[in-house]
Amino acid sequence: MDSLSRRGFLFASSGAAAGTFVVTGLSEADEQIDVHKSGLITGRPKPLRYTSIPGFLSAEQIAPHHSAHYGGALRGYVAADTKLQSDIIEGSQVDPNAYGAIQRARAAKGNSVLLHELYFDAMVPRADDPKAEVRKAIEGRFGSLEKWADDFQASAKSAAGWAMLAFHPLNGKLYNVVSDQHAMGPLWMATPLLVIDVYEHAFYVDYQNRKTQYIEKFMDHIDWKEVNRRFKVAS
Repeated sequence: MDSLSRRGFLFASSGAAAGTFVVTGLSEADEQIDVHKSGLITGRPKPLRYTSIPGFLSAEQIAPHHSAHYGGALRGYVAADTKLQSDIIEGSQVDPNAYGAIQRARAAKGNSVLLHELYFDAMVPRADDPKAEVRKAIEGRFGSLEKWADDFQASAKSAAGWAMLAFHPLNGKLYNVVSDQHAMGPLWMATPLLVIDVYEHAFYVDYQNRKTQYIEKFMDHIDWKEVNRRFKVAS
């Protein structure tokens, strides 16, 4: 990790202001959406914590990512799930090829929804210190925070889609894993704790082809409180 990223990774939070939850294009009733619930529960996009993250991601970068890619995945999931559910209830005769395509679409779109929510929900204007529980687990598995961060960044740089830190409940181990398609990559039953989206749509407006710079800056904007909460729930 370069010196800037290492400083940011170990940076103690200086009290950055809490973000504003914002979602556009909703009716007055829709604006009452529970910001803590996944779109897989509500059927509507989960609002953003921050409309921009100064020095990292602009509003022009985040807005279409949230509305078109995350929102589009949610719409695709809802459509596929509704179709499959109605066919089951109505006893409709289903073409096997069409059925398989819809099944795969539901899994891929549903996973995309979850990964996008994990990604957006764990970024802040400035990274705080890793909390005691997850810090101890990372150091026990990877040797040090710096070694984990180096491997996490290497995973992200090698990925075409997603990289994530995940906890596996069967052996209690942490893994940095890569997923280049929404339905492939992560270990079954493993819980993602931290996710970075490295598809070009996540960074191209602000970084063009400078994927490495985007990944390195991401390390300065990890919400370790949220990562620690996920770890405590999973373990």
